[in-house]
Amino acid sequence: MNVNSTHQISRRLGLILIFGLAALIMTYLSYSLPRLLPGDFVTAMYAGSDVTLTVDQEAELRAYYTEEAGFCNYLLKLVKLDWGYSYAFLTPVSALFLETFPWTLLLLGTAHIISISIGFIAGVEASWRQGTRLEKGIVGGMTLLEGIPEISTGVILLLIFALKLQWFPAAGAETAYAEVSFWVRVLDIGHHLALPLITLVLAYFPGNFLLARNSMMMIIKAPFITTARAKGLPDRRIRYAHAARNALLPLATRFGLRLAFMITGVLVVERIHSYPGLGTLLFNAIQARDLPVIQAVVLISSLMVLAIILALELVYKIIDPRIEYER
Repeated sequence: MNVNSTHQISRRLGLILIFGLAALIMTYLSYSLPRLLPGDFVTAMYAGSDVTLTVDQEAELRAYYTEEAGFCNYLLKLVKLDWGYSYAFLTPVSALFLETFPWTLLLLGTAHIISISIGFIAGVEASWRQGTRLEKGIVGGMTLLEGIPEISTGVILLLIFALKLQWFPAAGAETAYAEVSFWVRVLDIGHHLALPLITLVLAYFPGNFLLARNSMMMIIKAPFITTARAKGLPDRRIRYAHAARNALLPLATRFGLRLAFMITGVLVVERIHSYPGLGTLLFNAIQARDLPVIQAVVLISSLMVLAIILALELVYKIIDPRIEYER
């Protein structure tokens, strides 16, 4: 085994160790932070029900959720894929997760792919037309749109297109109890998805556009682009096969980091549009002080962010092999 192979193996083991430690820290935070929420989550377990606890039973239950050894029990349950039981929804947390996560994944994945793809292509085309009135107007508009948070965009779209014009549904992910064919159901899901999807795309598309444009502006001035033009290569080939490929690395970084930020944004957007994903589930769980559900959503969101960062580390050397060579 040569030195280079040994270095790669040790580096990968180091990455696994670092990310494993980070996952453990996130797990502990997901366990401890919800316990700092104001209010008494122990009383919330049986509030509004016919269950009455004695003073001793309530003290024992509170000790169970606050004891220091509780984190070890929490880890053991996670290893067994036991997320606990929701006392607000009266169902296992794993069932709630399987019910809501696909909707969040659909919204998050679709919005991110659309915003990154259109933003990249529009940024490449705008950089190739630098100095024109069209390019200056688009850059100004995107800069303005970049400063508007998704919560404002979501409320405006909801008021205009759902409540005023009634073009789109104001809540839900599909029409309840509708017995329709597969393709009609797909169209119905897309109809409900439209407003939250547009909200996220408008919030994250401008940043992708501006980054792609700025990256291309620097690459266009590089000597290898001048050489490619001197060879008489077609503009489209120079633009995408040579320049755009080299502009992918900063965009790949943003792809992962903005996806991580978008996880937080999608939780807010889901609540605005009453979309039945993890965001709505988390909001309802916080209102009910449903500790097991809060812990599960916080941990899942954190591990998703961690997985994205790890995936970025693996994608870098595919996009730009020079990174692996320099290491």
